[in-house]
Amino acid sequence: MKKLALLATALAMISGSAMAADMTVKAVKAPPPPPFEPWDFAFGSAIMNDYIFRGITQSNHNPSVAAYFEPRYNVTKDLQFYIGVAGESISFPNRAAAEIDVYGGIRPTFGAFVLDIGVWGYLYPGGTCFFGAPADAAGNPLSPECAANFLPNGNVAKRDASFFEVYGKFTYNVNENWAFTLNEYYSPNFLNLGSWGNYTSIIGKWTAPSTIFGTSGVGMYISGEFGRQWFGTSDSFYGTSFAAPGFAGPFPNGIKEPDYNTWNIGIGFTYKVFTLDLRYSDTNLSKADCNAFTSDYTSSFNNSFSNINPTGVGSNWCGAAGIAKLSADLTALSNLK
Repeated sequence: MKKLALLATALAMISGSAMAADMTVKAVKAPPPPPFEPWDFAFGSAIMNDYIFRGITQSNHNPSVAAYFEPRYNVTKDLQFYIGVAGESISFPNRAAAEIDVYGGIRPTFGAFVLDIGVWGYLYPGGTCFFGAPADAAGNPLSPECAANFLPNGNVAKRDASFFEVYGKFTYNVNENWAFTLNEYYSPNFLNLGSWGNYTSIIGKWTAPSTIFGTSGVGMYISGEFGRQWFGTSDSFYGTSFAAPGFAGPFPNGIKEPDYNTWNIGIGFTYKVFTLDLRYSDTNLSKADCNAFTSDYTSSFNNSFSNINPTGVGSNWCGAAGIAKLSADLTALSNLK
């Protein structure tokens, strides 16, 4: 009887273990995948001590604020269409009220490769024409507004500096830490100068592993960019009939806008939706060429001469600058659910 009892107990234990194992396997069930949501939108704002665009200040080296709103439609997880509007505070020679950007494009993804192709419009409402003469350098009549207004340093500015660019960006994500981007922008009439403009740059970015800051939620990256801006010849509004010893002019029908290199390098820190970016930016433009290109209303005579700038007036808008930018960026699907 004792042997039978022991045998029954052993069988019960074996049966119970099998049932427990079977129950464990049946209890593990993968959750259903989240539903695909095609619509999303991104938005954000920023404040910076200087608004630098391709190495040149747009805010006269003063603080600037910015904001944007970008609706997005995801056809698939690897194909996105988007449109957007953005605004920045500026300080232009024509005293435009602000910069308003309107843009749209497509972002397809192919594994580690991301493309971004679109059109970007830069609008500068509220500007005033400054010329101080009834005709331009080629003798073309100007509006009474242009004739009535002049800048003390002799520079000139059109009432409207608006323009658009077509662009393409190609990003290769090497791994979780490294990414490289090649940018290409083209405008048939850059800043309404009458000259075409072409900008090409390459960006490298290293994102620190998340383990560096532990569980604090703080992230860090280091990035740098090198770019080249090319131009054609401006229209006669920006031409000059001035002649001086050693000066290649006069150029009454327009000046060859100066091509230049620009570069920047910086470090950024992220926490949740916030980013603090600290950056150094510079160009190889001389003060004389910078003045001729930007029509800087703050520039003054400092013996800065070049082939396209015979006046001796030089600008510091294109020189070395340090930029501190604090921004917040959110998306509806990631931050508002």
